[in-house]
Amino acid sequence: MSIRVEKDGPVTTMTIDRPERRNAIDRATADELASVFRTFDEDDSARVAVLTGAQGSFSSGADLKAIAAGDPMRLEETGDSPLGVTRMQLGKPVIAAVSGYAVAGGMALALWCDLRVVEETATFGMFDRRYGVPMVGGVTVNLPRLIGLSHAMDLILTGRAVDGPEAFRIGLANRLVPAGQALAEAEKLAHQLASFPWQCMVADRKATLEGLDLPAPMGHLNEFRHGKRVFDSGEAQAGASRFARGQGRHGSFDEGDNK
Repeated sequence: MSIRVEKDGPVTTMTIDRPERRNAIDRATADELASVFRTFDEDDSARVAVLTGAQGSFSSGADLKAIAAGDPMRLEETGDSPLGVTRMQLGKPVIAAVSGYAVAGGMALALWCDLRVVEETATFGMFDRRYGVPMVGGVTVNLPRLIGLSHAMDLILTGRAVDGPEAFRIGLANRLVPAGQALAEAEKLAHQLASFPWQCMVADRKATLEGLDLPAPMGHLNEFRHGKRVFDSGEAQAGASRFARGQGRHGSFDEGDNK
């Protein structure tokens, strides 16, 4: 098995475990990634996932050695992507914990995640520019949406390396942490997300993602419809009652601050 799965309450950590190939993704690993994320998405006890790579490297992308040896990636217009998951639209958040190299298809996997916790010593880059391997993992879709067209074109056309601080500066990284701390910080963040009222979390995330492809008036309507279902569930009223009792005053998110 190339993917290690560990559960800690509502948080599931998936680790790409092929260090001998810098956690490169061959066909079997792509299929396994798709399988474990489907299982996560269908598990009502699982709320937030963390995706990382073993032994200090996120992923070097598609396994070009396997491709050269006659083990091609899945190249179909429908179904799973060549990297297994980058066409999947999950109903729950995924956080990338990025250390070492997240390049080529590895960068595509990080972009697929909702958030990226990145070590200062990490490296992003579409290094497949050097080998004529096209981008079929969603990079041309996801990268401009995350960092804007100008920055995205720079990275897509040049394939240059981007270190952790630059990734943070241009919006590619959501959190920048010292070397060796990405996984712990990502799991801490995942537990925080999992602790929030869940129907509201899921609805707001879905409205945000769906709104990317909608004209503004339809986006507003779509957001309202998702929000109304949360109100109808009673979750928002329960939260308002907690606030009235003193929870969360002065911007605190600590349940222990209830008065």
